[in-house]
Amino acid sequence: MKRLRRTMLFVPGNNPGMIQSASVLGADSVILDLEDAVSLSEKDSARKLVTKALRSWSFKTTEVTVRINPITTVYGPLDLEAMLEVQPDILLIPKAEVASIQEVEARISAYEAAKLGGEAVRTKLFALIESAAGVEHVHEILASSPRLVGVLFGGEDYTSDMGVARTMGGMEIEYARNKVAVACKVHGVDAVDTPFTDVDNHEGLLADARKAKAMGFTGKAAINPRQVGIIHKGFAPDPVEVRYALRVLEAMEEAEAEGKGVFSLDGKMVDAPIIQRARQMVALAEKLGMVKGSTASKDTKNANDSLEGGLV
Repeated sequence: MKRLRRTMLFVPGNNPGMIQSASVLGADSVILDLEDAVSLSEKDSARKLVTKALRSWSFKTTEVTVRINPITTVYGPLDLEAMLEVQPDILLIPKAEVASIQEVEARISAYEAAKLGGEAVRTKLFALIESAAGVEHVHEILASSPRLVGVLFGGEDYTSDMGVARTMGGMEIEYARNKVAVACKVHGVDAVDTPFTDVDNHEGLLADARKAKAMGFTGKAAINPRQVGIIHKGFAPDPVEVRYALRVLEAMEEAEAEGKGVFSLDGKMVDAPIIQRARQMVALAEKLGMVKGSTASKDTKNANDSLEGGLV
């Protein structure tokens, strides 16, 4: 079953208290940050702290991602070498472009060949796309390594690169968000949206999370633990939509039993794309514990009953 990444929470790599509490913050994934959150004078000590944490501390079921420094800097290769020794779940590659991903890929492959005897791919990557060039080359970036499992869009650095101001409405990042979300869908990987930087604006965050979900993003980055629950709410299926999806699947089963190739529901024709969306929505609702019952066994009646019983 594919792992949920509704939230990826940035945690400073030089903060032992936050790292130790990472598993209880509620995020699907935590990003131990060795780049922007760490000053130059603390780069080495933060790397040692994160290495110790991954070697000795328990993160329970929380996925652990580490953002290394750009591979083109003096710190990037040191970060990568250290992280390969302790194997976080994911490495987040900043300032991602084709050349940087290929450089990281080559270094990891050389390490695995030397240390692991050429075992199957182990280290997974996320590309942090945060420049105009990165957005324009997102398809090429995603094709540059089989280790890539997702993209995180960095809106702040992107707008800085574009020389435009960030606004509450977000018009200046619409094109980039759309392009990243579509590219990730094409390549079958996760698309994680840029953080919402106003940590006290809960209503704004919820609206932005819902917008990201509507655009095709599978999750959103967080910069404060208080944002996690709000983002999860924004990415949760609407109970009304889940009920309709369950009815679609139930009607589909009845149509199949009667030998019908097409059918209607509430006076509207139901075709293959609607059925596929219904399956996806019910699968997500099951994963989130919103409904009981297995769609694999086509037990949609029980699933619908559990939804009506208040699991949403």
